[in-house]
Amino acid sequence: MDLPLVDLAPYLDRAVAGGGAAGEEAVRALCATVSASLRDTGALLVKDPRCPAADNDRFLDVVEHYFARSADSKRLQERPNLHYQVGVTPEGVEVPRSLVDKEMQDKIKSMPEEFQPATPKGPDPKWRYMWRVGPRPANTRFKELNSEPVIPDGLPEWKETMDSWGSKMISAIEVVAEMAAVGFGLPKDAFTSLMKEGPHLLAPTGSDLERHGSEGTVFAGFHYDLNFLTIHGRSRFPGLNIWLRNGKKMEVKVPVGCLLIQSGKQLEWLTGGECLAGMHEVVVTKRTLEAIALAREQNRSLWRVSSTLFAHIASDATLKPLGHFAEASDAHSYPPICAGDYVEQELSVINLKGKNGF
Repeated sequence: MDLPLVDLAPYLDRAVAGGGAAGEEAVRALCATVSASLRDTGALLVKDPRCPAADNDRFLDVVEHYFARSADSKRLQERPNLHYQVGVTPEGVEVPRSLVDKEMQDKIKSMPEEFQPATPKGPDPKWRYMWRVGPRPANTRFKELNSEPVIPDGLPEWKETMDSWGSKMISAIEVVAEMAAVGFGLPKDAFTSLMKEGPHLLAPTGSDLERHGSEGTVFAGFHYDLNFLTIHGRSRFPGLNIWLRNGKKMEVKVPVGCLLIQSGKQLEWLTGGECLAGMHEVVVTKRTLEAIALAREQNRSLWRVSSTLFAHIASDATLKPLGHFAEASDAHSYPPICAGDYVEQELSVINLKGKNGF
């Protein structure tokens, strides 16, 4: 099964120029595709004319240079006291939820063998850089979730590159969030109004394929994302597997110039379980090995960088099923909770707040 690919241009053009009844109907059909895909698969592919492949490549070039630095120099940007929500998270810190969540482990055991995820050996052997994107609230109960970004020395292009690519991906997410709201029969701004001044994070991972490039290595163990929606640009090395709502495992192939959107736990909350947070993992596969061999031939970097951005609901906003989703059969499983409180609970589970944080 292929994920649907939605071109955002018709929606953007309509927003600028308006349009007749036929155009309106076509846009509504696109919105229905977005909401149905998030509900049925937890993911979709989009093409946004404002996010060209060249910008994604520029971003990957800069982040590859950073991750190629020594571990000691990268650790200067480490902020465990801020729950690793800004700066670098070294390899061996983040614990895959599947290693510590008994309910998730039982779910894995119940899966057909061919759909089961790879089993991690311990904490993820990936690095990650957290870069806050967009304005932060002047007043918030969650200062550590809304801290100032950390800028590495010696990369003068870092801030502009991160801000530029991050803001473009946020713009794409906002359009998808509007389209999903329309498709679900909610007001157009049902989601985007809650995203305003959210602690959005451009969060590229860096996985060293020189050291950890053997088939079956798990860079990110089976997990869901705790945020609202996650968006990825195309990585130079494959390895991302997702699970559809029907339980089937699928390797994701992102076409050049396209972006992958995945549903997170906050979307699950706001829809009363109508959309489930998408499960996924990153593993070295045979296709990864082929890409490693080609990169060696071309003398390119062997750091696998993911162009990932986590879009969040504002920390001080309340998560609860919206509109008609409050009447959903599972709505009682999603009681009102402050988004910042929910995020802190989740960070504790995966070892980003707790033993190594404050």
